Amino acid sequence: MVRSLYSGVAGMITHQGKMDVIGNNIANVSTYGYKHSRATFRDVYYQTNSAAAAATPTSGGVNPTEIGYGSKLGSVDVNHSQSVMSTTGYTLDVAIAGEGYLQVMDNDGNIFYTKAGMLDIDAEGNVVDVNGNFVLGVSGDPSGKDPGSEKIKVQLPYENAQAPSVTDNINNIAYTIDASNESEAGNVNIVFASSKKLPIGQKVTAEITSSSIVVTLNADENFSNMTELNTEINNAIKTANNGKPHAGGTFTISASDPGAFSSPLTGAQIVNADFGVNSGTVTLPEGLDQFFTVQSVGDEFSANGNLSMSLTLSADNSLTIQMGTYVATLTENQLKSAGTVVLKNNGTDSNNSITIGYPNLNTINAYDVTSLSGQATCTPSLPSPNLGLGQGNFLLSGGTEGGEQTVADLTGISINDKGIISATHATFGLLEIGRIDLATFANPAGLSQTGNTYFSKSLNSGEPQITIAGTNGTGTILGGTLETSNTDLSQEMADMITTQRGFQACSRLITVSDTMLEELINLKR
Repeated sequence: MVRSLYSGVAGMITHQGKMDVIGNNIANVSTYGYKHSRATFRDVYYQTNSAAAAATPTSGGVNPTEIGYGSKLGSVDVNHSQSVMSTTGYTLDVAIAGEGYLQVMDNDGNIFYTKAGMLDIDAEGNVVDVNGNFVLGVSGDPSGKDPGSEKIKVQLPYENAQAPSVTDNINNIAYTIDASNESEAGNVNIVFASSKKLPIGQKVTAEITSSSIVVTLNADENFSNMTELNTEINNAIKTANNGKPHAGGTFTISASDPGAFSSPLTGAQIVNADFGVNSGTVTLPEGLDQFFTVQSVGDEFSANGNLSMSLTLSADNSLTIQMGTYVATLTENQLKSAGTVVLKNNGTDSNNSITIGYPNLNTINAYDVTSLSGQATCTPSLPSPNLGLGQGNFLLSGGTEGGEQTVADLTGISINDKGIISATHATFGLLEIGRIDLATFANPAGLSQTGNTYFSKSLNSGEPQITIAGTNGTGTILGGTLETSNTDLSQEMADMITTQRGFQACSRLITVSDTMLEELINLKR
C-alpha cells in the first residue's frame, strides 16, 4: 500500500507537469511565432517479487512478478510545424513559408532564432525585432554576397549638394528654371500670371510663401529680352522678401529656343498661352482693288514685300489670276457669277495661299479688267509671339544641401521573398539596403526555448546553417505577414480534460490507500 501512495503522488506530479505545459500552450494561443509543446509520460522502475523461470522438462515457464512505482514526466517536445499565416499590412512584418529561422542578436552578442518576424528599423538604421534585438543577415547591396550573420544596418550613399531645377515643355519649347543656391529652400512652385492693374512702370510683383512664388507681370509693360525678364522677376522676389534675396537664391529662366524671345514682348504675351497664327496681309494694286478683294491668307502665307499681279483671259473664257508664285484659274462656268478663289503657292500649297473675291465675266469684259496689273504689297503670316508661361508647371525639385542620408530620407521600405530589404530615395531611386538571411538546423526539435519566442542551439540541434531564403531547402519570406501560434486550442482543451481526470484518479488513489492503511491500523482494536 505504501507503493500505491507513492504511485499516486508520482501520478499527481506528472499530471500537474502536463497541465503546466497545456496551460503554457493555451496562454500562447495568440502569440506570433509560438510553437506548442507536448508532454509525454514514462513509467519508472519496478520491484520484482518473483523472477521469471524458464520451462523445464517437468514444469512450464513462469513469468516475472513486478510491481511498478508510478510515472514520471518523460519529455516535453516542441512541435515546429508551420502554422497559419496572418496578413498584417505592415511591410516590415515577415513570416517564413517553410523551413528556417530568423537570426537575432542581443546586446551581449548572444544569437537566438525565431519565427516571430515583427521587425522595424530604429533611428540609427539598424534592423531590429520587437524586442530591440538586432536582426542578422548582410548589409548594403546584397548582390553577390554570401549569406551571413552580421547586423543589418542601413547605410546610404553620401548625397552631393544640388541646386533645384525644373523643365517644362510649352508649345514645343523647353523652358527651364534654375535656382542658384544648393538648398532645399529653392524647391518651390513658381506660378506666372499677368495683370493690367499694375501701375505704369512697375513691371513685376511677387508673392512668397514657404512653398510657392506667384510672379505677376504687368500685362502692358514691355520686356526687351529674357535677361531683363529674369532681372525684374528676381528684383520683385527680393522686394517681397523684405529686401532680402530668396533662400533659394536667384531664379533664372531659359528657353531651348532662344528665338522664342528674340524681340520685345509684353507681360501678357509672356504669360498668355494663345499660340495661334497672326495672319499676314495683302494689299492689292490700285485699280485692281476695285474689282478684287482679299478675303484671307493661309496660316503659312510667306510672301513678304511686293508681288506682281496680272490677269490672263483665254480664248475659252477661262481666267488665270497670277500674283507672284500664287496662281489660280477660273473656268467660264465659274465666271458666270462673282465668287472667291484660292491662289495657291506654285498652284499646289493650300496652306501658303491667298483667298480673293473676283467679279463675274461680264464685269471683267465691260471694264477691260484684264488690262490692269500692278504690285501687291504683302506681309507674311507669323506665329503668335506668346510664350505661355502661365500654363507651365514650374515645381522646382532636387534641391539639397547634401550630406549623410538616414532612414528618414527613405520611403516605401519593403522586404521581398529572398529577404532583400528595398526602399526608395528621392535622389538615388530604388535601393537595396540589406538582406535577411535564415538559419536551419539538422534537428530543429533539439532547439532550446529561451522565452520571447526565441530558440537557442543545443547539443542536440546541430550547428546553424546560414542560407539565403528560398535556397537550400529553406522557405521564402512573406512580407507584410506573420506566422500565428500553432497551438490547436481544441486539442489542448481535450488534453486538459483527460489530464484533469488523471490527476483526480491519482488523488483518489492516495485517498483509498490511506483508507486501507487506516483499516490496517485499526486491527489492533
